[in-house]
Amino acid sequence: MALPNGIQSTHELLDAHAHIWNHIFNFINSMSLKCAIQLRIPDIIHKHQKPITLSELIDALPNINKSKSHCVERLMRILIHSKFFTKVEISEDKQGYWLTPSSILLIKDEPMNMTSCVLAALNPILTDPYHHISEWFKNDDPTPFVTIHGRAFWEQLEQDLRLNQLFNESMAGDSWLTASVILKDCRQVFEGLKSMVDVAGGTGTMARAIVDAFPGLNCSVLELPHVVVGLEGTQNLTFVAGDMFDSIPQADAIFMKWILHNWPDEECVKILKNCKEAIPCKDKGGKVIIVDIVLNNQRDHEKKHDAIMETQLFYDMLMMVLNSGRERTEEDWAKIFNDAGFTSYKITNVLGFRSLIEVFP
Repeated sequence: MALPNGIQSTHELLDAHAHIWNHIFNFINSMSLKCAIQLRIPDIIHKHQKPITLSELIDALPNINKSKSHCVERLMRILIHSKFFTKVEISEDKQGYWLTPSSILLIKDEPMNMTSCVLAALNPILTDPYHHISEWFKNDDPTPFVTIHGRAFWEQLEQDLRLNQLFNESMAGDSWLTASVILKDCRQVFEGLKSMVDVAGGTGTMARAIVDAFPGLNCSVLELPHVVVGLEGTQNLTFVAGDMFDSIPQADAIFMKWILHNWPDEECVKILKNCKEAIPCKDKGGKVIIVDIVLNNQRDHEKKHDAIMETQLFYDMLMMVLNSGRERTEEDWAKIFNDAGFTSYKITNVLGFRSLIEVFP
């Protein structure tokens, strides 16, 4: 039997066949990770304080049906392949499971933990819309999320307390991680500032980390009223109820982490114009500090950078599916900065698949 047109060899045919099956089942990696978190496997191994054998792990798993304990090894096998755990020698005839840098970020009590990120992103409310993307392309709905749920993502968060809690926890964990890197490697970004507004800064995790590192800096967190209700500030941290589309309080600098990618260009320009009105001129230190993705901003083709690019593309699809936003190339960013009246910007690649961007009036 002849090969399909455009396929040159049996080897190429089988590679294409395997490639399709790999993508069909790619979701199994995510769901296996979700299972490991729900079973508290990273916490169990961490609490054990040394590599744990399969039998010790099974005994420590809460409330599992013992008739299914033989499947734990199969779950761990794919998680090892995905580099969430590793297998190490305990003795000459005994092996055990141990943590990797990725699973360390899944330990529940760590301030930078990403367990809520996993559980929020893989919640059926957020994954169901992906089954309706092709349907969305044919209708007038703003997002596939609206197609399946009949309301915007932000409206869903207001009504679903559990999902809203997971979302806030995931943003807080990410903020601790982001702050630790920025304050270690880019402290100069905040030096000399007397005041700053963290726009849409949630419950203030990022702002708290920054003012702790710079006690002379006064920081306000601008958030919607239902987010800041009941939150207490400190001597140099205050919470302000408001809307970034209306106005932003005056300050030396405006900080926005993972905000602009949620919105189309027109809305981003409006937000940035409000930022420009709130800060002094460049000569007096005024600037906007942005943490966001800059698409295809890697300068080589190492395998890890291929993975970073794939993560960026995943996020771009996430923005399309959830809330009409998008991830942007440097050229895209330059255009909205220019449209909002800014004169220059500086991009620093210090945050993995995201970047730190300073924008000047």
